[in-house]
Amino acid sequence: MSTDDRVIIFDTTMRDGEQSPGASMNLEEKLRIAEVLERMGVDVIEAGFAIASAGDFEAIREISKLVKDSTVCSLARAARGDIDRSAEALKPAARKRIHTFIATSPLHMKHKLRMGPEQVLEAVIDSVTYARKLCDDVEWSCEDGSRSEHDFLCRTVESAIECGARTINIPDTVGYTLPEEFAALITMLLNRVPNIDKAIISVHCHNDLGLAVANSLAAVGAGARQIECTINGLGERAGNAAMEEIVMALRTRHDSMPYTTGIKTEHIMKASRLVAAITGFVVQPNKAIVGANAFAHEAGIHQDGMLKHAGTYEIMTPESVGLVKSTLVMGKHSGRHAFRRKLEELGYELGDNALQEAFHRFKSLADKKKEIFDEDIVALVDDEVAHGLDLIRFASLHVICGSTGPQQATLTLEVDGEERSTTATGNGPVDATFNAISELFPHQARLSLYQVHAVTGGTDAQAEVTVRLVENDRTVNGHGADTDTLVASARAYVNALNKLLLKRERTAPAAISA
Repeated sequence: MSTDDRVIIFDTTMRDGEQSPGASMNLEEKLRIAEVLERMGVDVIEAGFAIASAGDFEAIREISKLVKDSTVCSLARAARGDIDRSAEALKPAARKRIHTFIATSPLHMKHKLRMGPEQVLEAVIDSVTYARKLCDDVEWSCEDGSRSEHDFLCRTVESAIECGARTINIPDTVGYTLPEEFAALITMLLNRVPNIDKAIISVHCHNDLGLAVANSLAAVGAGARQIECTINGLGERAGNAAMEEIVMALRTRHDSMPYTTGIKTEHIMKASRLVAAITGFVVQPNKAIVGANAFAHEAGIHQDGMLKHAGTYEIMTPESVGLVKSTLVMGKHSGRHAFRRKLEELGYELGDNALQEAFHRFKSLADKKKEIFDEDIVALVDDEVAHGLDLIRFASLHVICGSTGPQQATLTLEVDGEERSTTATGNGPVDATFNAISELFPHQARLSLYQVHAVTGGTDAQAEVTVRLVENDRTVNGHGADTDTLVASARAYVNALNKLLLKRERTAPAAISA
């Protein structure tokens, strides 16, 4: 077992997390997430799968230029073409890693790869050897490792290390294993692989049985020293191990798990909100650490205890994860300087033009709402940033609706700087609004998700709307925020259309497991 108590945090939000249906991110969104991850102190950022698409390649390359402190990683199958593409995308990175993988379980080898064990072993040796020639930092993963035969798993791990892999990742790809089983698997590798001391053992756990975090922590206790995880537990099927839960578990229960990470936990809430806003995957209220109810106390006995001593019902402070009590109350009389200070307090740094636009929207919001909460400003700024590069822009909307029809929407959009207006009817005000958008900008995309979320409480709360559009094999999410739900809906739909326009020339990345 490793005597080093430092656990490396490997974030795969932009690779495995993006494989969640509908969670695709564009370049600008990935760059925003990468900035936040680096600021948090994430050790390794898996920026994508370079060969999957031109979009993934570009994202990895641009993130490689942007990030200076974290290691930037690209996924690659056990194929030289994949590895070459990863190496090319990572060229600008100050710290770079190629992460190559192949399945090792009997089920995957027989039915997915249609390869025998010896063929797979040859592929491991060839891919790791080749990757090591192009990059000093190579990670190798045995897909479906938790269901692999131990003898063969040991052979492949030993070979990968001999060929130059500095990190060996053991994934629980289908979220099947139990904590004690997974810990025993790590212990077995440490005891049986003769050169295991030359590599760091990593784990990548999926959450199909709700055990991803528990399995990851059990593996650390057994000697693993890297955890692969995502913000909010984002990922395909039931998701991945949630970074915020892992980091706060290690911090809060340091008495039982004497391990540390380099994560600055006060950035957790900002990262969670950003990923939720970009992907449209709203965090459930009772989600650990970042859920809206994580630090809320309604039961009388809990409230009484909290008033007497916060430690009675809170095992960590809200401030430790970035829920800082506001020292600056904002309202319609607040000026630009105070608004800038509030943004800095919330962790935002906007350029002059973006600040000016956000301030105008803030003043408009302050005229409509009695109280401006931090969450309102976060939603407003995230929405403004999301729409900053839109080719189609929302201008105005007037809706006639009620229990007697017809429901009617009069909409004005700016398309390539030209104003276009129309009036459309529909089965309800939202349908009428979306029909009006289709008349002004005809398209074949299909609406697959329409989701409304209230930012705060009260009848004057801002609505955050997520719209998901599907066109052929392309899926995009659009977002909009406004005190008027219909305006937020229009902004979200237009935002999705803009993303679709940017994505039409790109090939959607193939789903890759790990």
